[in-house]
Amino acid sequence: MERFLRDWRLDAVNKHQYDTAIFVADKLLALTRDDNDAFWLAQVHFSTGNYSRAQSFLSRGDLMERTPQCRYLAAHCSIKLGKTEDALSILGDKNPTHLISAPGSARQKLRHVDVNTRGGARHHKMGSRSERQPTSEERDKEDVNNLKYEAGMCYLRGVCYAKQNSFDRAKECYKVAVQIDVQCFEAFDALMANSLMSPAEEWKFLESLNFDTITVANNPSLSQEAAQFTKTLYTTRLSKYSKPDEFTTATETLSTHYNLADNPDILLANADLKFTQCRFREALALTSSVLTTDKYNFAVLPVHLACLHELGQKNALFLLSHDLADTHPSEPCTWLAVGVYYLSIGRIAEARRYFSKASMMDPHFGPAWIGFAHTFAAEGEHDQAISAYSTAARLFQGTHLPQLFLGMQNLQLNNLSLAHEYLNTAFDLCETDPLLLNEMGVVYYHENQLIDAISMFRRALIISDKNEADPDAWLPTRTNLAHALRRSGQLEEALSTFDEVLRHGVKDSGIFTAKGLVLLEMGRSWDAVVALHEALAVAPQDPMATDLLGRALEVNENENGILGVEKPAEDGDYVGSFSDDEVDINIHGRLREIQQNRVAGRGSRRRGGGAGMMDMDESGFEESMIVDSDS
Repeated sequence: MERFLRDWRLDAVNKHQYDTAIFVADKLLALTRDDNDAFWLAQVHFSTGNYSRAQSFLSRGDLMERTPQCRYLAAHCSIKLGKTEDALSILGDKNPTHLISAPGSARQKLRHVDVNTRGGARHHKMGSRSERQPTSEERDKEDVNNLKYEAGMCYLRGVCYAKQNSFDRAKECYKVAVQIDVQCFEAFDALMANSLMSPAEEWKFLESLNFDTITVANNPSLSQEAAQFTKTLYTTRLSKYSKPDEFTTATETLSTHYNLADNPDILLANADLKFTQCRFREALALTSSVLTTDKYNFAVLPVHLACLHELGQKNALFLLSHDLADTHPSEPCTWLAVGVYYLSIGRIAEARRYFSKASMMDPHFGPAWIGFAHTFAAEGEHDQAISAYSTAARLFQGTHLPQLFLGMQNLQLNNLSLAHEYLNTAFDLCETDPLLLNEMGVVYYHENQLIDAISMFRRALIISDKNEADPDAWLPTRTNLAHALRRSGQLEEALSTFDEVLRHGVKDSGIFTAKGLVLLEMGRSWDAVVALHEALAVAPQDPMATDLLGRALEVNENENGILGVEKPAEDGDYVGSFSDDEVDINIHGRLREIQQNRVAGRGSRRRGGGAGMMDMDESGFEESMIVDSDS
């Protein structure tokens, strides 16, 4: 009869006929008085959302004291009911670190529990590789099922601390959960999705995990492959900044050996990588392929929305946000989409309202926080933007983006020391983001450290070339490099760099004017006249181009007597006619638009960036003109 009732209960649960399952499980519990049957009945109530009733079954007798699975479920019920303190009192505040399996250690022979046996658990040995040795006596005494629930309780403990904004304690709980049970993916995903570790920490943590604890039931020979497969899957979840080659190897292995090339998670990981490399069209193609078959995949949507925004596809954003608002009004990502649309069309107040709504629905939703802060930055409200970015930096400690944005805001306020401090903090977290390197170069430029500025700009361009990023996205950085080269006296290279920017079809009066200035400093006054005429063709009212053109014509006439026939420039002829005090290129950075890191973060991240280009004012001094490097 017990076997019949258990089979009936399982069949009802599989068909989501929970009333039937509760009816049968109640009779089975009355018949057996078994802890496992009480746990099953509570599980069914939990599945139907009756969390209080589930807790009432678990509180009978001393179930929570006797079995970790009952304690886990009772704490989970408290979390669902919003009773974080009650959940922590059930879970306790200490993690069972003695159960951690060290990396490289052998996998002990563990027992697992037959939960369907009357009168308690019946233990038997699991197959394992004979050469493995136990990592600790305490862990060896635990059975497999209990270990998994102990790991699950560490995860729930982390959830409670995260709800209390105690992120350092949450981080440690999540880490212990995965170290006890490497298959506790929710804890691992919480670490990655909430950017609780820096890119370097993520890779170090991955190497610290003992994947050899994974065993395949009834087939120990496949355990090693299963361990490597799991590690490869986890690799695709890590930051895409620090080790893109290892990430590429992992995705290729999963795509070719396991036929996962079209799996949404693998496509999302590839899209996230391409987004961080500013290959927005390729990233959009990948996210669109996922949404074609899974229209409401909310894990993919933040990156998809960011790509649409970067590429200026306002109509697609409009249609997508309306569809989500109609079908999923309770999802934070829905209001993120609405906010991104309003940000794209320049309605900043509406964008801020919907980003705020998304962040209130999910206080740990990274893209909403970053978008909310961007709205203040877009309106030049630097103090409010700094406050919002600071909150994001506190929530997502492992991503460099909030620190980068804080550095940008302080740069715009001309607080160079603070900007340098924030950017250095971001650099410690991530050394391979070209956009961060560009901003650091801008700060060095302002501090008149031209050699360091040139080094940073060149490094940013090298990384972007390696990433095969869209060259147009990095034209402002190349322009910044040309400005720094001019200031440092490397005129020939500065001129060739300006020409390279212009060859990409850029029609900007500031660049033509800067080129004209370089030509003047090289003593090529007639070529400067031509370049400055091109600047005025683009912007006829440009005061600096007009002033420099007058000077160039005067110099050309004084040198040659007639226009267009230049004599060779001699030392001191023109170079230095404008001193750096008289003509100062004041380039600066600008906020990138909406990102997804997997803050995104993570996402999640991302991620646009800022760069400055030269403009001229009426007094003959070079002023700053902010240009979006992703435009």
